[in-house]
Amino acid sequence: MRSQLHFDKEEPILRILIISQYFWPETFRINDLAQGLNQHGHQVTILTGQPNYPEGRFFPGYGLFKRSREDYCGMKVLRIPMLPRGRGGLRLMLNYLSFALSACLLAPFRCAGKYDVIFVYEPSPITVCLPALLLKRLRRIPVVFWVQDLWPESLSATGAIRAPWILKLVERMVRVIYRGCDLILVQSRAFIPSVEKLGGVRERVRYFPNSAEALYKPVVLPEESDLRAALPQGFRMMFAGNIGAAQDFDVILAAAEKLKSHADIHWLILGDGRMLPWVKEQIAVRGLHNVVHLQGQHPVESMPGYFSMADAMLVTLKQKPVFALTIPSKIQSYLACGKPIVAALDGEGARIIEESRAGLAVQAEDSDALANAVLEMYRMTDAERQAMGERGLQYFKENFEREMLLERLNGWLGKLEGKVRQ
Repeated sequence: MRSQLHFDKEEPILRILIISQYFWPETFRINDLAQGLNQHGHQVTILTGQPNYPEGRFFPGYGLFKRSREDYCGMKVLRIPMLPRGRGGLRLMLNYLSFALSACLLAPFRCAGKYDVIFVYEPSPITVCLPALLLKRLRRIPVVFWVQDLWPESLSATGAIRAPWILKLVERMVRVIYRGCDLILVQSRAFIPSVEKLGGVRERVRYFPNSAEALYKPVVLPEESDLRAALPQGFRMMFAGNIGAAQDFDVILAAAEKLKSHADIHWLILGDGRMLPWVKEQIAVRGLHNVVHLQGQHPVESMPGYFSMADAMLVTLKQKPVFALTIPSKIQSYLACGKPIVAALDGEGARIIEESRAGLAVQAEDSDALANAVLEMYRMTDAERQAMGERGLQYFKENFEREMLLERLNGWLGKLEGKVRQ
């Protein structure tokens, strides 16, 4: 049934197959995008794996061959067997390859219905597009590829792969993928030159940034909220998201160490990831137990409440060329909640924070500059920080608002229906 939000618009109803290695109950933006497409009246089916991110083990109730078919908000979810990511580079590579192989073998049978377009979501690995290209060849269905992460650049930047010959093979695969897609969406304008360099035709590349789920908005917790009592009192710097190599927790911990004498500055870390054991170890080694607090992983629905208790939000990335091209999706979440931001990153992410005047951005991997920026934010008045947050919220509405982006995507998909590039 067509969403009542869009009853006054004549949009083609499309049968959309989304292919994503990650999907609910894992927390990724594709969950909300799928709901948005469904709300616009489209018939959406999702081909995905067994949820195991970020812990590296299957979620309770899931397993290699368990729950192969589910319903999510009225959409059909088809799950295929794959190996969990575990810990370590080898397990991660096997996780990537197992999904791609399983999807290529099973998608022609599991996805037996008719589809007007295949939409591929790629926050890594890029191999998630291979089953889509196979289905395109078998059934002549156009493929839309939403690039969240540049390969092979990100593999080199994170140190996941160092051998030049392997990176060269990955580059060849990327060329094949880009050339095979009918439309390539990039989450950052700065991605466009890299996509073109590796075979993406400019006329088929579009800028399509991440938004934030509608639940991300400014909230005020009631005075009797348990969360108010659970968090440390003082100035709260909050990081929310993946605890991985790219996020450069070394610079966060180094800055926290420099400000350790300011006992009322607290660094709150929400999330999980492959670097969590190292972070725990470093907190102990550096004696940061009193100022750095690991809050664990929490449902996305609880994030606005946590954000409301922060004085400022934190985003960091390593100093690598590929990361300077990236817009970390947490920036949209922070902006949507009207919170000021402190950032240690380069390029596009820093540009957005500076352009919106929503916070303070310093160079990536500079712990002295990060510590000084946090201290500057700490010394501001509540009114000054609130003004930053309000400017960020307005910038979000003008550039990343959910319905605006969905309308844009609907237009592109409608034009693509039934068209397969020769």
